Amino acid sequence: MRRALLGLLLLAVPASAEIAPGERRSGFDQMTPELRAMQTDEAANPGHLWVGDGEEAWAAAPPAGRPACAGCHGAIATMRGVAARYPAWDEATARPVDLQGRINLCRTRHQGADPLPVESRPLLALTAAVAAQSRGLPVAPPADPRLDPARAEGERLFTRRAGQLDLACAQCHDALWGRRLGASTIPQGHPNGYPLYRLEWQDLGSLQRRLRNCLTGMRAEPYPFGAPEYLALELHLMRRAQGLAIEAPAVRP
Repeated sequence: MRRALLGLLLLAVPASAEIAPGERRSGFDQMTPELRAMQTDEAANPGHLWVGDGEEAWAAAPPAGRPACAGCHGAIATMRGVAARYPAWDEATARPVDLQGRINLCRTRHQGADPLPVESRPLLALTAAVAAQSRGLPVAPPADPRLDPARAEGERLFTRRAGQLDLACAQCHDALWGRRLGASTIPQGHPNGYPLYRLEWQDLGSLQRRLRNCLTGMRAEPYPFGAPEYLALELHLMRRAQGLAIEAPAVRP
């Protein structure tokens, strides 16, 4: 009912211009002091359970007898800055890949291992461990023109109306951010904390999982995990979040 009423309200709300760089705010800024404290305290942030698992997996050699991640890259601290630059272009496949995709490509190309299932705890753990190395660094999308078509597609998807409620992502996250939807504050929708722990899920999840939730809330058909539409949206959102600090693993309501 709440989403339906919001849909009726937003029918008259056009998608506004993109948020100016000086007005960009992380979802962290809109949380309660208690939730902000949970995120910043590693002992209280549930996402760090996944980070610990990922750090162990980083050092463990795969069953195929190939080198561990650490065997090629060294300590996981060498990954500092990587999460701030993804998605990025993959030369071999001639397409963009996100951080989870890069991890699975490394497994298949260099470790002789099967790719980890999308949204599985092992893949989320490795992704969270790598992303956590970049905490505090600014989002810095690569200036690679090969990514421009996908970025443009992501912007198109973000601003187009979709679903039975005929809503666009930008109507909430550009035009109405900071307002209330029931008991919740509408965030700007930046991806700088993923993978993150949501209290609603009682679990760690990827940006793709959150985008699927949004599409379902709009009464639109979600794309399957791994669909190129999610990569396009992530490319657009990372450009839109440029300069915000990486917070992974973040905590959100």
